Amino acid sequence: MRQPVVYVLASATGRALYIGVTTDLSRRLEEHRLGRVIHTAKYKIDRLIYVEHFETAPDAIAREKQLKGWTRTKKVALINRSNPDWRDLAGEIDG
Repeated sequence: MRQPVVYVLASATGRALYIGVTTDLSRRLEEHRLGRVIHTAKYKIDRLIYVEHFETAPDAIAREKQLKGWTRTKKVALINRSNPDWRDLAGEIDG
C-alpha cells in the first residue's frame, strides 16, 4: 500500500487553492491535469505546492479536514513555510 498524503494545488496566480488526500499522488495529479476533477479543471488549479505524508489514511483524512477548516491566511502561511516560492513540486514526487 502506498503512503497517504495530503496535498495542496494552486492555480498559476495562486488565487485558487485545492486541498485533497490520496494514496497515489502521481495518479491523482494526472487526474487533475486531465480535467477529471471538476473544481480544479474549472479554476485551472494544477500546480502541486504542498505535500504532507502520513502513516495512516485516517490520519491523512483528519489533517485534510483540519486544513479545509483553516482560513486562507493560515493555509498560505503553511505553504510559505515549506515552499515560499510556490514552485510546482510535481517533478519532485516519487512516482
